[in-house]
Amino acid sequence: MHPAPKPDDIQYAMENTHVLREPDRRIESFGTSKFKFIIITERMDSVGKIKVRRGEVEAQKPQIIKPAAYSSIELDGFDDKARELLDWLKKKGLEPVFFQYGFSFKRSNASEEIIHDSLESVKDRVLSKAHKDDDPMLAVIEGVEDAWEVGLLKFSIDMIQKSQEINQFDYQRNGLI
Repeated sequence: MHPAPKPDDIQYAMENTHVLREPDRRIESFGTSKFKFIIITERMDSVGKIKVRRGEVEAQKPQIIKPAAYSSIELDGFDDKARELLDWLKKKGLEPVFFQYGFSFKRSNASEEIIHDSLESVKDRVLSKAHKDDDPMLAVIEGVEDAWEVGLLKFSIDMIQKSQEINQFDYQRNGLI
C-alpha cells in the first residue's frame, strides 16, 4: 500500500493526467450513469513497465439544490443595494440553482495488469481497441502511477463540468427548476 499523496504529488498528478478518449455520453439527468475507465500509468521505478487499470465509476442522478429563501443569505459587509438585488432576482425567478453530484468507485469491477512495453505502444493499443469496441461510456486516461486515483477524480470533475449544462436544460425542460 502506498502512502497518501502529498499536495505536490496531487498537483503533479492533476497537471499530468490527460483524458485520451472521452466517453460519448455525459452524466444522465434522471438516472445513474456508469462510466468505464482505463488508466494507463508508467511505473515510476522502471521504464517499460506500464500499469493498465480498468474499472467503473458510477455517477448518481444529480440532485437539485435551491436556496430555501434569499432572506437567509447573509450579506455581511454589503450595503442595502445587495439585498435589493437578491430580492429583485427572486421576483424575476432568477434564483441560482446548483446540482450535487455523487460518485461511487466500484473497486469490485477493477483490475490491473503490468505490460512490459513502451508507454506510447501501450497507449496506441488501448486506444485502438477502444476505438474498435466503440463503447460510449469508456474513458481512457493517462495518469501518474503514484497518484492514479487523483487522475480518476480529475476525470470525474471534468464529467461534472461537461454535464451540468445538459442536466440543467433537462431539468428546466421538465419543469423541475
